[in-house]
Amino acid sequence: MVALAVIVAAFSTPAVAAGASLPCDIYAAGGTPCVTAHATTRALFASYGGPLYQIQRASDHSYRDIGVLGPGGYADAASQVSFCSGTSCTITKIYDQTARHNDLPISWGGYWKGPGPNGSDIGADAMALPVTAGGHQVFGVKVTQGVGYRHDNASGVPTGSQPGGIYMVTSSNYTNQWCCFDYGLGENTHTDTGNATMNAIYWGNACWFGGCTGTGPWVEADLENGMFHTNTGSNKDPSNSGVHYPFVSAWEKNNGTSNFALKYGNATSGGLTTTFFGPLPNGYSPMKVDSSVLLGTGGDNSVSGVGEFFEGAVTSGYPSDATENAVQAAITAAGYGGGGSTGTTGALHAVGAGKCLDVPNSSTTTGTQMQIWSCTGGANQTFTRTSANQMTVYSGGSQLCLDADNQGTSPGTKVITWTCNGQNNQQWNVNANGTITSAQSGLCLDVTGASTANGALAELWTCNGGSNQQWSMS
Repeated sequence: MVALAVIVAAFSTPAVAAGASLPCDIYAAGGTPCVTAHATTRALFASYGGPLYQIQRASDHSYRDIGVLGPGGYADAASQVSFCSGTSCTITKIYDQTARHNDLPISWGGYWKGPGPNGSDIGADAMALPVTAGGHQVFGVKVTQGVGYRHDNASGVPTGSQPGGIYMVTSSNYTNQWCCFDYGLGENTHTDTGNATMNAIYWGNACWFGGCTGTGPWVEADLENGMFHTNTGSNKDPSNSGVHYPFVSAWEKNNGTSNFALKYGNATSGGLTTTFFGPLPNGYSPMKVDSSVLLGTGGDNSVSGVGEFFEGAVTSGYPSDATENAVQAAITAAGYGGGGSTGTTGALHAVGAGKCLDVPNSSTTTGTQMQIWSCTGGANQTFTRTSANQMTVYSGGSQLCLDADNQGTSPGTKVITWTCNGQNNQQWNVNANGTITSAQSGLCLDVTGASTANGALAELWTCNGGSNQQWSMS
């Protein structure tokens, strides 16, 4: 069914990403060209028509490059789906779309050992993060603990105290507080060589220096020996308690001698919010950045962080705010959306709470009201969207469907599990705006009272645009 969705999407929407200019075209026009450009979802230059990433399948250990549908276009995910049918696949390399060929292979490890052979890291499951972009099925990189990619002695990247900028598109759906889900620059030795030897975006819930406002996740700067919200370390901003979007644009720039800035945006709409602009931390001026491009780990190969990656770039030079605003507009024009194709299986993430839709106590009793709970990956948090627009949980004789209690159509109707029966109170529409609505009533799947606590109950409610009615499946 996923393969069919890919084929249909490929013929029903243009193959070329929206917008006359793509992120790296805009950076170049602003005088701060991309020196790395990595994505598994689309081209980042309007003229790029080469491979995006390489996968290897388990059945015969053969490889395939996954390219774009056309220059400047979206990933040819149908090629991946057919290649991986009946087996599993691993992302073994993410190609650099610039002429510098700073491709990202699986990291050989470092001071902190990965779970792979001889302490190396491992590659991401190629099928683990299905999403859409521009109406096309594409796949992101789901970085679980131990996944890491690295290119040492990269060409043209800003080193020492040279100015540079970084952005990536990630998600609030899958984060933790550990070190380090990073994208940017670190040490070629894969060991900690001291303050200011890194310049990378960290994305997650880390409060390295203690006393943070809120619980995250946040965009932070990993400058080595600290993930910095500000020049003094921790976040104290009451308006920045955490960023909760299914797709997040994360930004950092550093002039190398005196200041750095952090920003975030909703990668599907709107502009950028600056959370910090100010001096470098004490002891970090001038910067001494090394030239290893990394994704998914810390500079010393700390492998405990998790996250999702869709696209990103490193620039030579300190991008202007105007340039970053234009890149943000190009990102929102890409049309990122949830993994909404039928046949998709995964967790239903409550975006506002940073938790997962959950069957309490793994109950198989019909009539059990759904709740949200910290994401565990358990069977009671794993749903499949069927071709009949049902949301099923469990399998075999235990399979149940998400159900509007007693065919209710009024706000406050409980969302429960029930034996699958094909009725329209068990049919759900997964919408491009992040809502899930009852096909029968049009009401939104809602976390009661906009609570973020474990055990908060799910119900139907009038759609109101609140973050407690935003969901993403992955």
